[in-house]
Amino acid sequence: MTTSLACIALLGLLVFGLGLCVSLRRSSSKKGIGHDPSPTDLLHKLVRAHGNSAEYAPMLAILMLALGSLETAPWVGFAMWAAVGCRYLIVAGLLYGSLNDPNPMRFVGAAGTYASGIALVVAVFTSV
Repeated sequence: MTTSLACIALLGLLVFGLGLCVSLRRSSSKKGIGHDPSPTDLLHKLVRAHGNSAEYAPMLAILMLALGSLETAPWVGFAMWAAVGCRYLIVAGLLYGSLNDPNPMRFVGAAGTYASGIALVVAVFTSV
């Protein structure tokens, strides 16, 4: 359960930390709503990173919480850590550079999120 709770806490930190960054950036740029659609605009990138995190973190957290209450194979803990690491990696890829340009951090973060998320789903199915 310790691994799952630590991973859930890090996902929560990511979502709420990005939310705070969006709010602070909105305040400093005097943009109460919306943002410049430029792929290099920091507010645009923060909003996208926050939205992307908010899309994936809840389901990953639910899977981790469910698996944390069960006795699972050691690879499940690795999949949890990989999922968290990939979520942070994709955020780094979204924030650095232009959103229009290919970015290896985004690619690895996205591919790793899919792979680890599917692995966690399989772990839940095999634990039933």
